[in-house]
Amino acid sequence: MNDSSLPALDSTDRQLIAALQLNARESVATLARNLGIARTTVTSRLARLERTGAITGYGVRLGQRALEGSLQAYVGITVQPRASKDVLRRLNAMPHIQQLCAVSGQFDYVAWLRCESPERLDALLDAIGTIEGVEKTTTSIVLSTKIDRGRD
Repeated sequence: MNDSSLPALDSTDRQLIAALQLNARESVATLARNLGIARTTVTSRLARLERTGAITGYGVRLGQRALEGSLQAYVGITVQPRASKDVLRRLNAMPHIQQLCAVSGQFDYVAWLRCESPERLDALLDAIGTIEGVEKTTTSIVLSTKIDRGRD
């Protein structure tokens, strides 16, 4: 389903999504009570939001303690024209890539990597750099997180 065919989100949908962003494990009963709507309404809205792609999943956000002993880095990737499809296929096969975004500006893509050691990061950067069609990479290692609005 493309974005133009998605139904508009109303105020209740937005409140439900906001509540889930605070606690994706919140019970349907608590969501209903907090929003002042019936549990069946919450259930049907969640099903619709999932079906239409407004909600694409639920997950765990790791705290800093769980990430200790790992390195995080952002890598700007410049790709040769017409090589994107093959480059994306190869990058998708690398489990250390947590997220890959197409971006405007200096790079074609920005990847978020998480590795267990500097040596593993070095090997991963070498692997990315040797993918046919990758012209250039620029890496920034995360030293600390100063603001993270994705956490409670």
